[in-house]
Amino acid sequence: MPWFRYKAATSAGDVLEGEMEAADRHEVVRRLQAEGHVPIRADAVDAVSKPRSSEGLFRRRATSRRDVEMFTLELAALVRAGLAVDKGLDILVEIEPPGPRRDLLRELQGDVRGGMAFSEALARREHVFSRFFVNMVRAGEIGGAMDKALSRLAEFLERGRELRQDVGNALLYPVILVFVALLSIAVILGVVVPRISAMFEDSGQALPWFTNLVVAGGGLVQDFGWIAGIAIFVAYVYVRQKSNDPSFRKQWDGYLLKLPLVSRLIAEIEASRYMRTLGTLLENGVNLLDALAVSRDVVGNQAIAARLDGVAARVRQGEGLSRPLLESRAFPSLASHLVRVGEETGSVDAMLLHLAAIYESQVRTTTKRMVTLLGPILILGLAVFIAAIMFALVVPILSINELALTG
Repeated sequence: MPWFRYKAATSAGDVLEGEMEAADRHEVVRRLQAEGHVPIRADAVDAVSKPRSSEGLFRRRATSRRDVEMFTLELAALVRAGLAVDKGLDILVEIEPPGPRRDLLRELQGDVRGGMAFSEALARREHVFSRFFVNMVRAGEIGGAMDKALSRLAEFLERGRELRQDVGNALLYPVILVFVALLSIAVILGVVVPRISAMFEDSGQALPWFTNLVVAGGGLVQDFGWIAGIAIFVAYVYVRQKSNDPSFRKQWDGYLLKLPLVSRLIAEIEASRYMRTLGTLLENGVNLLDALAVSRDVVGNQAIAARLDGVAARVRQGEGLSRPLLESRAFPSLASHLVRVGEETGSVDAMLLHLAAIYESQVRTTTKRMVTLLGPILILGLAVFIAAIMFALVVPILSINELALTG
């Protein structure tokens, strides 16, 4: 069985560290709880032994979602065990090695000890904690249920990470396949074709039009391939910079929604993200108008986000949520119909979370279908393209050999 390195808090508030042989992390947690300890962290020894330089939890420039999730899980475990937030931060600061993460934890610790609300301390560090995160914590403070708020936060972050990983892992194969295809074509046109074309020039034989086309393509790749590489890089930098322009971003996102297959996947991803955010906020006690504003911010596609702008205004005027959501045409009609059922039964938050689970399942299914469809298409396309190039080169070679034999 694997070994796990754990950290836990004792009933006296001290930090306990050690290693334990167990079947999985859950068994480690159960054993520590049976001994009266509060589990904080349990990692496989192989994973712990890796350098921490890649963690960089609370870097000012780029904060890892995974690291925020781990911080939330650890603090939720301590608060759920009955410790106050400041005491939980004390323990986290104690077990954290020196670095940017510990510095930020110390800042949070100092603010909370100074009498500042935990949510306010988080809000002052918006480069790390989103509005959603801050609103969830604030609702937990108001309702006196910080342990539940942090637990729901950790669950929300974990579900989001799992969905991103599933989509990313599924799309990895097509991306690698496209890269290999482009590289293979570049090598054939830029290296193989120019060498063979030299033999055609020496023979002085007239070449078929399709062979001339391949030879011309090889010459272009050989002479100007570096220019194409620079152009691609410049275009990438330009798009990255323009993506900060709201009008350009909205136009680009609107174009993506017109693409077959891709538009459906984007709509399902945004629907799952919006529904889970809104449902989690409502479940935690955040009022509907604030929850709508925060949920709108988590939508990545700006064309869809623009359609949601009028929803909060109509809700503020006294309308329900289902009709404005339906008429916004931001998401499939199923969402609005189920939200209406939730309004009629008084369980909008539960229905939103149910919808999020439905769309997350659909995202996984759609992604698998896209990969299943794109894989053979890419392979067949590459095979046909390479076969056409080989045919264009082989026919003149056979003609040259035939002339040599008859001569």
